[in-house]
Amino acid sequence: MLTSLALIFLVGLSMAAILKAIKLPRIIGMLITGVVLGPYVLDLFDSSILGISSELRQMALIIILIKAGLSLNLKDLKKVGRPAILMAFVPAAFEIGACVIFAPIFLKVNYIEAAIMGAVLGAVSPAVVVPRMVQLMDEKYGTGKGVPQMILAGASLDDVFVIVLFTAFVGIGQGNGVEVMTFLNIPISIVSGILLGAAVGFALGWFFETAFAHKYLIRNSIKVIIILGFAFLLLAVETWLKAYFSVSGLLAIMSMAIVLAMRSAKELMTRLQEKFGKIWLAAEVLLFVLVGAAVDIRYTMEAGAWALLLIAVCLVFRSVGVYLCMLGTKLNQKERLYCVIAYLPKATVQAAIGAVPLSLGLPCGNIVLSVAVLSILITTPLGAIGMDLTYKKLLQKEEEE
Repeated sequence: MLTSLALIFLVGLSMAAILKAIKLPRIIGMLITGVVLGPYVLDLFDSSILGISSELRQMALIIILIKAGLSLNLKDLKKVGRPAILMAFVPAAFEIGACVIFAPIFLKVNYIEAAIMGAVLGAVSPAVVVPRMVQLMDEKYGTGKGVPQMILAGASLDDVFVIVLFTAFVGIGQGNGVEVMTFLNIPISIVSGILLGAAVGFALGWFFETAFAHKYLIRNSIKVIIILGFAFLLLAVETWLKAYFSVSGLLAIMSMAIVLAMRSAKELMTRLQEKFGKIWLAAEVLLFVLVGAAVDIRYTMEAGAWALLLIAVCLVFRSVGVYLCMLGTKLNQKERLYCVIAYLPKATVQAAIGAVPLSLGLPCGNIVLSVAVLSILITTPLGAIGMDLTYKKLLQKEEEE
């Protein structure tokens, strides 16, 4: 495992530096590292680290979600409340709808299989989007109109919507049918996650300001560990309650961080943001190299040109959905275009659920996985490069507005 970790960090950082030197996003270098060193090409990673790859990716995602929550101003989020809520489900619904219409034509699957495929494709990647929105908030690009805050909130809620639909469609595909409660779990999961996280954030904010904390001089580094501990616990609660009650652990984590930021002194929040930013430097490499390692490029050849066409058509429909969410807002055409670009990348969710239909023995398993892999390889660099190259041209700095 130690050799694998050494390869992840050293080769991943080297490739990231090379890509940055040629004006391309660092994460593409990390993804390439994972694909090449992973089990489907050179197979240099130890099986033990691949066995906990999912958990390691979750930990990395938790770190950036905490940093995002600490950076997110609730007042700014209120400015863009309606479009942020619409962004959580309208673009994904448009993409799933497009897949249901065109996948049976292009790939000769039935409508249920097309819906499963659409649900796999429908999720935007928080791992790609969230770090960039945090960067925009740090650099004050688009924050005057709440552009990064809106995208950040929408992308975080989007995954809850898509995964619930995926579960429902897979159930139908297996012949189990679907219950009304499956769809009711979407609002239940969102609301319960936000409330649970807010309660934990409030309690942590109170604890950090108590006489006990001041008397024993709890260092900021210890506070970071405490916050991480509760974040891991919130994600575990989602698993514990899954059979009885639906809770979004990732939303709970972000909600915890937002409320903690509201309850704490500005100086403390600045220091915590800095510390989580430093942890993210290592977590980012781990996340994207392991995402790359989960991509089985053998399936890209099976997908073929029709799958490529399907992905392109679905992205067009998704972009229309994003644009409709912007109607009635104060965003200009450039800012709306940036929102469309930010909603292109797919990676983490597709890597996590793309192989599920195949593992369940569904007839569409191979083609769903093939399209999922192809979507990661196409949209991740497309979205990442698009966001990195356009944000200074399409968004205004807050002080300039």
